[in-house]
Amino acid sequence: MEKFYNIESTARPRSSKKDDRPLKNPGIIPAQTDRNRWRMRSDSGRHTWHYLDDDEAAKKWPLSLADKYYLNIPLKQPTLSLPTKPLDALQNGLTYFSKLQLPPGHWGCEYGGPMFLLPAMVFAWVATNTPIPWPYAIELRNYLFAHAHPELGGWGLHTEGDSTVFGTSLNYTVLRLLGVDAEHPIMVKARARLHSLGGAIKAPHWPKFFLAMLGVCHWDIVNPIPPELWLLPDWVPFAPWRWWVHIRMVFLPMSWIWSKRWTMPETEVIRELRQELFTQRWETINWAAERNNIAEIDNYHPKSWILNAFNWAIANVWNPLLRPKWLVDRAEAWVLRLVDMEDLNSDYADLASVNGPLNTIVCYIRDGPDSYSFRRHRERLEEFLWVNAEGMLVNGTNGVQNWDTAFLIQAVVHAGLAEDPQWKPMLAKALGFLESQQIREDCVDANICYRQRRKGGWAFSNKDQGYPVSDCVAEALKAVILLQKTPAYPQLLEDQRIYDAIDTLLEYQNSSGACSSYEKTRAGPYLEYLNGAEVFGRIMYEYDYPECTTAVVTALALFRRYWPDYRRHDLELFLQRAVKYIKTAQYPEGGWYGSWAVCFTYGTMFALESLATIGETYSNSSHAKRGCDFLVSKQREDGGWSESYQSCEQLKYIEHPSGSQVVQTAFAIIGLLQAEYPHMEPLRKGIKLIMDRQLPNGEWAQEAMEGVFNNSVLISYPNYKFIFTIMALGKFAKRYPDEKVV
Repeated sequence: MEKFYNIESTARPRSSKKDDRPLKNPGIIPAQTDRNRWRMRSDSGRHTWHYLDDDEAAKKWPLSLADKYYLNIPLKQPTLSLPTKPLDALQNGLTYFSKLQLPPGHWGCEYGGPMFLLPAMVFAWVATNTPIPWPYAIELRNYLFAHAHPELGGWGLHTEGDSTVFGTSLNYTVLRLLGVDAEHPIMVKARARLHSLGGAIKAPHWPKFFLAMLGVCHWDIVNPIPPELWLLPDWVPFAPWRWWVHIRMVFLPMSWIWSKRWTMPETEVIRELRQELFTQRWETINWAAERNNIAEIDNYHPKSWILNAFNWAIANVWNPLLRPKWLVDRAEAWVLRLVDMEDLNSDYADLASVNGPLNTIVCYIRDGPDSYSFRRHRERLEEFLWVNAEGMLVNGTNGVQNWDTAFLIQAVVHAGLAEDPQWKPMLAKALGFLESQQIREDCVDANICYRQRRKGGWAFSNKDQGYPVSDCVAEALKAVILLQKTPAYPQLLEDQRIYDAIDTLLEYQNSSGACSSYEKTRAGPYLEYLNGAEVFGRIMYEYDYPECTTAVVTALALFRRYWPDYRRHDLELFLQRAVKYIKTAQYPEGGWYGSWAVCFTYGTMFALESLATIGETYSNSSHAKRGCDFLVSKQREDGGWSESYQSCEQLKYIEHPSGSQVVQTAFAIIGLLQAEYPHMEPLRKGIKLIMDRQLPNGEWAQEAMEGVFNNSVLISYPNYKFIFTIMALGKFAKRYPDEKVV
């Protein structure tokens, strides 16, 4: 590993939050790299960060406005005219946001928040003896120092949560591997927090796996992940091909490593961690007895008695007494083939930033450090990294490029500005990006590796990642159609490519009428009895999602307007069943639960849009009226909406303690406008809050995190504060063109 610079310094990095709030631990801050030497390269939507040590290189590659924005270096943008109408505020917001458009035509941003992504990456580097460049090491430390819990010490499941055994055991280990002394004050406080929770033996399944792989724990503490499961016939109700794709692709490499009981070579730091992470002497721990010892704060989804019985039988009967070597060899070989197919179908980019590092480790163990598979993995891992003013983090995927770009296009079109000469070049570039990112072929051996049709779809991030998602396909398709049906825009996607997207969308509908995310539902709620992750809910199979269903409904409705004869009957049937599901998914209070952002404001916005697509609005639909009344009942006195991520955990609307949020206010306003809510005053008050929060240069400050997944994990969508505020302003301006508001 390369030498690291001395990290102790009194220099204080600025917060990445645009309101310049201080870091959580301003008194103890590690040394920084020179922020002016970082650059983000966007190569056809592939994002990689580079630190330019050489003065000449830095001159030849100047900082872009986008680089400065990401790093919180002042952009020195001019003060814009004070808006009096929503359309003025929209124009100011677009003026600012358009300058952040990247050369390929899309917008980039960090996609962080979960505190288990960075450890997976660092553990992969350390386990495979990959040198960590000194700028990375410094900024990884800085990020973790910035997000240590200010009162409790340690780290949580995500950056806004209380510290847990999960987050603290993993991130403490990362910092020690990166060279931070055990007696550093932040480490002392984190260790005290960890010990107060019972030590690392009370970690959930994933930390126990990683710590065993590093050699900090014994493998006996890890509940079984037998690769033999992958040999089960497809008809078996709990066969892995039925699992949600994220848990499936994480447990795939995990099962091979677990079966091999592979551990990296022991180092002095590993020996020290054995003494630091536990409350008892390492040599005395009965590892097998601690498998199911989970701290209460981490045990969001306790294991069922069924899973406990299964784990006991595997650990105490199958493994020691019955497990034949020929079957193990066959299972491990099949798992390796599935890993290879995942790598092949994504050019080693992989689904996301947990299975990517794990697949890297698998290829290192099997193929060696000089193999193409390992070297290519190392290259692609770079695309998960992001740098902001707090340091270096790991994104949840390799970006949100297609998703954010599609919504921005729609926001401008719905505001009636697509033909405005000021915004045509920006939109034309964005259209070009989406055209370049459409997936043009299905997976190799799709049936063998359990992959659904993808030809004609769009992934959440970019084409390389290769996993279309129902709502990503739908929103990108809507953006393309809206622009290509606007005069003077190029017709980049011919009809057949549009048809390909429709054919893929029609694959997503479940028997319930709803759409799920990556694939059709292949199982049911019974699979959650086998949820062994402990910290996540709704993780084992593909659920029905109102947001995904709405996105597909609105895309099909738009498509039908221009191509009424293509698969007419299939579309009509799909829409009828989907809208019926939307109505049944409404909560008694009137809202809809949103699974991918916080929470009822988000889900209700989409559901109301879905109903409006078939002509059901406040005046003629009891469902739309109840949805609107629900939203208005949650409006705060200042005109905004404020929902906490705890709504996602507790499945009921909970106010955010910090007050109104511009993004959630925009969600609510969009929903009300879609449903043709007849009373202007609540809408005007919400729009006024959005306008009042806008800064003089046209941007909005970053507030609480916007996204969520699996009920319990927050994740950031920093471009939402531009995209959805612009959309809300535009829709209001179209409906009330003469309303000044301010």
